[in-house]
Amino acid sequence: MTRALDDDERAIDPQPDTGPMMAAPRCGARTRNGTSCRAPAVAGKRRCRMHGGAIGSGAPRGNQNALRSGRYTREAIAARREMNRLLREAYATLRAISEF
Repeated sequence: MTRALDDDERAIDPQPDTGPMMAAPRCGARTRNGTSCRAPAVAGKRRCRMHGGAIGSGAPRGNQNALRSGRYTREAIAARREMNRLLREAYATLRAISEF
């Protein structure tokens, strides 16, 4: 037989209903050890607040991060590739000369 609960007993719920929280979509990010992040995703997003779901999080659009020093602009990358190509040709020429 069950007895009626008084107000004090009703205020303390030893097992709150966690069903809606557990049914929330989960973050799709991977943790450093390769498992999935188990935090709930931010409403309307696919990531949690810690993995980029917050408003304004993440890098700026485009290539703006690379332009701080200019090292990773298209022109700088092309110049380094050309320099490396010229160095390879020079080393090949030196090896050919030293064989004589």
